[in-house]
Amino acid sequence: MTKNDLDPPTEGTLILHLTQLAAAVERLASGPSPAELELTAFTPARAAELLGKTENWVVENIQADRIPHTYIGKSPRMTADHIRWVQAQGERVPNKYAKPLSAARAAA
Repeated sequence: MTKNDLDPPTEGTLILHLTQLAAAVERLASGPSPAELELTAFTPARAAELLGKTENWVVENIQADRIPHTYIGKSPRMTADHIRWVQAQGERVPNKYAKPLSAARAAA
C-alpha cells in the first residue's frame, strides 16, 4: 500500500461514487428489465416443456380457463406461480385408510 491509498477520498471522488450509486438505485427501482420479464412470463410452448405436457394441452386449458394464466397484449403467458399451481393440482397424498402394501400382496 502506498501513502495515497490511505488518504481520504477527495470531494470529487465522493461525488462520483454517490452519483454512480444513485444511478444504480434508480435502475433497480425502475422495475424489472425485459430479460427478467422473459424469465417470469413463459410462453405456452415453454410452459409445456416445464410441465411435461404438449403445447396444445397448455393452450386448450388456458382457453377453457382451467389453469391460471395472464395475457401480455393478446398473448397468453404463464408465470412461475401459475406453473407451480398446475403442478400442485396433480399432487396426490396416500390414503390413510388404504391397506398396507404388504397386506395387499399377501391377499393376492
